[in-house]
Amino acid sequence: QVQLVESGGGLVPAGGSLRLSCAGSGRTFSSWTMGWFRQAPEKGREFVAAVAWSGSSTYSDSVEGRFTISRDNAKNTMYLQMNSLKPEDTAVYYCAARRGPVSAYAGTYEYWGQGTQVTVSS
Repeated sequence: QVQLVESGGGLVPAGGSLRLSCAGSGRTFSSWTMGWFRQAPEKGREFVAAVAWSGSSTYSDSVEGRFTISRDNAKNTMYLQMNSLKPEDTAVYYCAARRGPVSAYAGTYEYWGQGTQVTVSS
């Protein structure tokens, strides 16, 4: 069983930065692939980035070069550093965990946090 809690969301002007955190429970946190997804109003859940236990990562085209995903297994925590934010980045951001390799498909993730709101003003 894995429990995930996101934090770090808020309101930021366009061009600004935020860092999201996802704290996980469980002794096997380091073995899980972790991912970030987001959901804007009236839209489906969208893949943002994922990081494997090894640290290898993948990003969606819309955030590549602006966002950086990382993890600290000693702290059971994953991060998403978001720079050069745009109004279209506004969404609820969710962290998720799964066994196996990195995946961009939400349906393959087994555990989810409650989400944290990110709002980027123009």
